[in-house]
Amino acid sequence: MRYYVTLANSDREHAIDIVTRANGALEVQLEGTTIPVDAAEVGGALSVRVGERMFDLWLDGEGEHVRFVSGGFRGSALVENERSRIGARASRAGVAGGGGQVCAPMPGRVVKVLVLEGEAVELGRPLVVVEAMKMENELTAETPGIVLAIRVAAGQTVESGALLIELGPLPT
Repeated sequence: MRYYVTLANSDREHAIDIVTRANGALEVQLEGTTIPVDAAEVGGALSVRVGERMFDLWLDGEGEHVRFVSGGFRGSALVENERSRIGARASRAGVAGGGGQVCAPMPGRVVKVLVLEGEAVELGRPLVVVEAMKMENELTAETPGIVLAIRVAAGQTVESGALLIELGPLPT
């Protein structure tokens, strides 16, 4: 199956094909290169082998918006397949400014809230910092919008998936 992946704060889209061989083995085809892949769920994370490299990967997200943490790196991406891509384009065409929810990608402690209610934010704007696994994770706006509600305060402990900030659409 083909997936289209765009990392946050990047305009470059990557077409990635995931192929299941007759023996059940998985391969990823990226930019003309075929890479053997194996993954298993271990303690809430995916333990992933890509070629000869092993790493742990934590994933969280809603729909096509995926947040990830691996090897000390935290990021987010838009991941679409053909069907979801058509639906996402149609819904984006009808919305002037985004909105949405910012949720904790994993259990942690809120270090800082970087916005105020009523404030307009742009795509990629840092909103809140959450410390998890001895790392500070800066969570950013995945769409432009207005901060409708801040549901946490600095020092508060949060569970994975906890609602931190609600964004509404920008006025037109």
